[in-house]
This record gives sequence, structure tokens and C-alpha cells, in this order.
Amino acid sequence: MAELLRDALPALVHIPASGPAPSRSSGLVKRLFEEASGTRLGSGFAIRQNAQLLLLEALRSYLEREQPAVGWLRVLADQSLAPALRLMHAEPGRPWGLVELASTAGMSRTVYSERFRRAADEPPLAYLSPWRMVLAQHALRDPDARIGALAAQLGYGLDSAFSDAFKRIVGESPTHYRQHAGRAAPSRQLRHFVH
Repeated sequence: MAELLRDALPALVHIPASGPAPSRSSGLVKRLFEEASGTRLGSGFAIRQNAQLLLLEALRSYLEREQPAVGWLRVLADQSLAPALRLMHAEPGRPWGLVELASTAGMSRTVYSERFRRAADEPPLAYLSPWRMVLAQHALRDPDARIGALAAQLGYGLDSAFSDAFKRIVGESPTHYRQHAGRAAPSRQLRHFVH
């Protein structure tokens, strides 16, 4: 899943020298180097936590100054659209409807649908199927994941409906994907979110 964020961001994120972000970032960088150069108990944990906070600061700085490319990150950066997107991400198996999502955003169906389409380059409900397949790909890396349980968890009433959608979006069957997971380049499905 980290590749989705990595691919949505530019290769370089510049944090300006003035403002609150640089002071927070410089403190995190200093702490990161202190932990990396020492052998104190818990330094590995501290390095991971500080690296995550540094990434968060870089992401915030980027989103405050730039408009992300069309895709999920632009939708997430839009304060009106973000609540509905977070709901779709939190409950991907729920049978979402346009009225419910628009209501969450405090917009009419038409306004919400058009605004989402401009930000994501596709309608809200069309976004949901590829997102479900990103989650399915991640889950199928676990050899113990059961396709039937995964299908139900992601909102598919029938295993065959899930398998058909997976093959249409990812380009191969869930079984074949699981057998080769981790050995191939990211699927075209993951690239769907990057544009």
C-alpha cells in the first residue's frame, strides 16, 4: 500500500525554509539522526516513528502548497470530498450509494459526483471497485487468505462476481495473482490510483 502514496507524490517534496513546517521537520530530522547514530534501547522503534512523522510533515507541506495530480490524493486533499472517501476506504464492502456519499460531503448528488469526477478523473462509485482490488491484492499476499471470505469482506455476494471483477481490473484471476504475488511489478490496477 505504501507504493500508492509513493507513486502519488512527486520525486522531491520541497519544504520551504520559513513557516511552521520547517521547524517541525528539522526537529524530526535531528531526532532521526540522533537515534540512527546511537545504540540506545528502542532506537529502531524511534527511527521508524520519526521517519513516519517526517513523511507526514512532507505530505502536509506538499498538500498545503500544491494541488496533487488527478487521483485519490487530490480527493483526499479536498476537505469537502475527503470524509466520503475516508468512509469508502474504511468500509469498502459496504454497498455505497451516491446519495449517501453526497450527504456525507454535504452536497447534492450532482455537485458531489461532478466534483469527485474532476478530482479523481472518474465517478465516485467507479472509484470503489479498483480500490477494493487494491485491498484484495494486498490481502492475497497472505497465502492463508480465503478468496470467499475476501469476496464477502469486499462487498461481493458471490465468489464468482469477485473473481470476475478482480480479473477485469487486475488482469488475472485472484488464484493466479496469489501464486505470483510479490514477484511481479505492481499491477496496472495499482497504477490506476496514480494517473
